[in-house]
Amino acid sequence: MEKHELDITISPNGEVKVHIKGVKGPACLEYAKIFEKILGEASDVEHTHEYYEPPTEVEIQVEQDT
Repeated sequence: MEKHELDITISPNGEVKVHIKGVKGPACLEYAKIFEKILGEASDVEHTHEYYEPPTEVEIQVEQDT
């Protein structure tokens, strides 16, 4: 299984930046959807070179304890 890495930066003014590494092709958008559900709609999206590489499968499981 490939390793996926998420770099999350929160600036002092509250701006959140997420850099998704290790996910090839548009599968990274699955991670982006999760962050949009949590934080709201993205104001800016930039694709890395990995976005344009042949895709990999991504299966994301989110567990939440309340």
